[in-house]
Amino acid sequence: MPGGTRRGKKPREYVKGGVWPYAVMDELLGARVAQAVARALAEAMERQKISANALAQASDVNRQVIANVLAGAVWPDLLTVASLEGALGERLWPDHLSWPPDENGERAQPLPEKIRRQRDLETVEREERRPHTS
Repeated sequence: MPGGTRRGKKPREYVKGGVWPYAVMDELLGARVAQAVARALAEAMERQKISANALAQASDVNRQVIANVLAGAVWPDLLTVASLEGALGERLWPDHLSWPPDENGERAQPLPEKIRRQRDLETVEREERRPHTS
């Protein structure tokens, strides 16, 4: 297939751990960008208290397309992202070139503070449940 087979998988299929759209992703930058778009869209809709149906009407983007972007089931195209940004009045496309590199040197979007704290707490709880061997 010209351009490779990376589009053969849905963005959410590149999740290595956690739950979309706050998951730890595989190294594919496109999947990380798709996740960032889905996260930004979900957060903008929540902030503005707008439903997928209302956003579909305002943006002229099909409601099912919006649901698919949110779920990581499709690779969002530029027309879709631009239309959603215009209707929401918010940027959805991430500044992925400014993301800090992860431990493998791959650029990764930093997690929101709330999610980082939750993951830290889960790690501590796992460590406390682990049997001590000494």
